[in-house]
Amino acid sequence: MKARTVDAIWTGILYTIAIFVVALLVFLIAAIISKGWGFWDPNFLFGKPSNTQAGGGIGPQLFNSLYMLVITLLISVPLGLGAGIYLAEYAKQGRLLNFIRLCIETMASLPSIVVGLFGLLVFVTLTGWGYTLIGGALAITILNLPSLTRVCENAILDVPHSVKEASLGLGATRWQTLVRVIIPAALPQIITGVILAAGRIFGEAAALIYTSGLTTPFLNPSADLSSKLHPLNLFRPAETLTVHIWKLNSEGIVPDAKLIAAKSAAVLIIMVLLFNIIARFISMLLQNYFAGSKRKTKKRMKAAA
Repeated sequence: MKARTVDAIWTGILYTIAIFVVALLVFLIAAIISKGWGFWDPNFLFGKPSNTQAGGGIGPQLFNSLYMLVITLLISVPLGLGAGIYLAEYAKQGRLLNFIRLCIETMASLPSIVVGLFGLLVFVTLTGWGYTLIGGALAITILNLPSLTRVCENAILDVPHSVKEASLGLGATRWQTLVRVIIPAALPQIITGVILAAGRIFGEAAALIYTSGLTTPFLNPSADLSSKLHPLNLFRPAETLTVHIWKLNSEGIVPDAKLIAAKSAAVLIIMVLLFNIIARFISMLLQNYFAGSKRKTKKRMKAAA
């Protein structure tokens, strides 16, 4: 009876903590959205900012944030997944592997302001690029790579060893086992790591202030791709939405700076929520696809037998 009472008490405590965390999250989201009410106005979402009068939009900053997300994920996901595969499947246990893991853990603890200053030195000054979108993407890649590598490594290591042995026993090569069995099984955890990385991309400001800059040129899709006016040019300044919010709150150069910052924060939180929902949906579709492929393979094997 005593054990059941203790179990009931701790279960109640854990439920209370979980409810408190969820309630706090809902409160924060509701507070941000309520302060930025009206953020869905097309003139605000797609309009250009004004430095002299009220009513400026966030069109260029919103595009820069999405473009920064895509470029950073294109760089960091293959690197993180490749590093995770190497550490989990190919690296030999020893001093070198321990040293690599120590370096990864050290990189994961670096403050974003330090990475921003490093990016200022390397991607802005030494390369001669100046403030560029690609410099910001590389700086955030440095921030995301350690955590993404560890997530991918742990996801691959969590796949049961019996599954790997079964695939190899059926005649599959090591690479086929990795691509067709291990990675699909580890995909949910990998996508979770990608979602966390994307959240940091959306929310990062300190590193981008020193690498991608505080301004955005007047974008012109009809301009030459090599021109800094072209939206897809990677070597142009790119003020993201988080940097824009920081600049509005610190400088307040327009009459309604606080209102624009509040609406921008609401847009940012909605973007993060939408990305999480879409990523989870894609993860579910991929899981169903691979699960269906496995069922078809089992049916073929039974029919052959």
